[in-house]
Amino acid sequence: MSQDAVLREIKAVDSEHKKNLLSDGWRMHQLQKHLASKDHPYHKFSTGSWETLETKPKERGLDIRLELLKFYENYSANLMHLVVYVKESLDCIQSLVESLFSHVKNTDQRSFKCPSQPLSAEHLQLLVKAIPIIEGDYLKISWPVTPNIQFYKEGPCRYLSHLIGHEGEGSIFHIIKELGWAMDLVAGAGSDSNEYSFFSVGMRLTDAGHDHMEDIIGLVFKYIHLLKEDGIHEWIFDELASINETEFHYQDKVHPISYVTSTVSSMRLFPPEEWLVGESLPSKYAPNRINMILDELSPERVRILCESKKFEGSTNCAEPWYNTSYSIENVTPYMIKQWIQKAPTEKLYLPKPNIFVPKDLSLKEVPDKVTFPTILRKTPLSRLWYKPDMLFFTPKVYIIIDFHCPLSSHSPEAAVSTSLFVDLLVDYLNAYAYDAQIAGLFYSIYLTSTGFQVCVGGYNDKMRVLLHAIMKQIVNFVVKPNRFSALKETSVKDYQNFNFSQPYSQASYYLSLILEEKKWPLVEKLQALSKLESDSLAKFVPHLLSKTYLECYIQGNIEPGEAESIVQEIEDTIFNTPNSVFKPMSPSQYLVKRVIMLEKEIKCCYQIEGLNQKNENSSVVQYIQVHQDDALSNIKLELFSLISSQPAFNQLRTVEQLGYITYLSLRYVLSRETHTFCLHCSFIILTYFDPSDPIVESGHSRLSFNPQ
Repeated sequence: MSQDAVLREIKAVDSEHKKNLLSDGWRMHQLQKHLASKDHPYHKFSTGSWETLETKPKERGLDIRLELLKFYENYSANLMHLVVYVKESLDCIQSLVESLFSHVKNTDQRSFKCPSQPLSAEHLQLLVKAIPIIEGDYLKISWPVTPNIQFYKEGPCRYLSHLIGHEGEGSIFHIIKELGWAMDLVAGAGSDSNEYSFFSVGMRLTDAGHDHMEDIIGLVFKYIHLLKEDGIHEWIFDELASINETEFHYQDKVHPISYVTSTVSSMRLFPPEEWLVGESLPSKYAPNRINMILDELSPERVRILCESKKFEGSTNCAEPWYNTSYSIENVTPYMIKQWIQKAPTEKLYLPKPNIFVPKDLSLKEVPDKVTFPTILRKTPLSRLWYKPDMLFFTPKVYIIIDFHCPLSSHSPEAAVSTSLFVDLLVDYLNAYAYDAQIAGLFYSIYLTSTGFQVCVGGYNDKMRVLLHAIMKQIVNFVVKPNRFSALKETSVKDYQNFNFSQPYSQASYYLSLILEEKKWPLVEKLQALSKLESDSLAKFVPHLLSKTYLECYIQGNIEPGEAESIVQEIEDTIFNTPNSVFKPMSPSQYLVKRVIMLEKEIKCCYQIEGLNQKNENSSVVQYIQVHQDDALSNIKLELFSLISSQPAFNQLRTVEQLGYITYLSLRYVLSRETHTFCLHCSFIILTYFDPSDPIVESGHSRLSFNPQ
């Protein structure tokens, strides 16, 4: 451990810290830690900086390298766990492990045990008002609870997070969403410690939701009271256990690095017979454990964090590491009782049995081996690409429906209108489709450069039920003024918040703006969105859908005839229902996304000031345009990217110390008509240096890759 290596790592840690200084996620996390017992490890600054690792140690006469060597004495084989993921035989693995790890000393160290909970009475019954960097209001209600890891077979927190975080009718979220107060809600407990844990309910509020924050908090406690009164239901536990078991047995292949890290963490927390399962399969119905956690979700033990720029000018404290402005108010049980009484009167109730839980998990027979996707069906309305699962043999299917709409992006107004249309579709489907997501089906509807795309995946048993509901929602779309207002407000804030994004995100955006056709500037889209009204959107949607072509891809546990049947049903639903606004797209309207072809040996440099003047970081993107579509060249470039990513990272980050985030990536620009794409190679650096500094350019120039 050389002095030079230590200094390089301190610089890397400091670079990461500077990257996080304007990140609300890091800022609010550290604020929560700051408001904890000072003698608890949870209270400490968790990432480090030049100040904590270089400046302050020197002021105290400490040599940080010697301190690291002392700390190394805490490492002992009896505290370590190892997972090896290779294809070799067990004998070979044993030999490999012995040769690499036999020198690790066993000094019989005792494992470190945290004190129990980091929050004492003085840190509870508080309302913390904090000022974020970005636009938007966020509410987080937290309680210290008994760690769920101690009762992983019973899973009490999983049961409660399922109910409190539910998004179907009768749930907390469904009510506050319909009132226009919130855009999302998540609930659950962390599981990274045996000694302490927090159960939290977090949500993104609208402006109206901020004004009704007390009503929302009251509604959360009202639902907790309902759970206590209504009792624990064994059928809910059994339904969740069934879903979890199916998910575990038919889970997709996990990336090796993710698999070994999760398994080695399980070795620290669970007995050997549970290492591969962990807390994935709660199997013991224990209402007493669930009631124990419910009792801990009390007004006496709560802490509330609200983030909003509306608090500017009214805070009186600052967190020391990120300088987050905040203030603290007391919240008594009596106050919460009053909030419960004035909470919304809409009826809260438990979810009904989930109709999407799969029953048929059988595998379909595929007579012919299909190596590549093939065109199974083609009409003037759609084209179907099909490939059966010949590799994984799981009862899952994946369906992509690309809606090609020529009018989706011909102007900034069209682009934001199409985007809001897609957002509203997802919003309308949420209450119905939430059960599908719980049961192992997923869906997404998102904007593309040529229209929008519907993706569904998961167990094929109930897939058509979900897909039919999505198609019916598209066909029967109407603009609901209250949801339009809420989603427009959120979209405006998201556009505004791009100013606070990391410099490398902004640099990539400007690169796309320069090179790609019909890539509208965000400022123009924001102006168009600000002027958009609900009646204008209602008129635009039929216009958008009046010319449509469907590109379909179906892959997985499904027979060819059923795949054709699905697309035929989609065509009938979309194009052949009475009063349908959908019309087929003319061949001349097939979209081609174009990108500027850079001339050889011409070097261009585009410099622009970052949008957030408070962010001292900079970014450099070096963009190299490679070639148009060619199968062999594509494979070579993919291989080049795979081989060169690590040396590029090593040169730019470790050797040159240019920044914490450095990577090489490929960019694809697709063309629908010719099925060609251009490939581009980009080097991206997030740096604390001025991009025009010669050290940055010299770092790029020293990149060299040996073909051997």
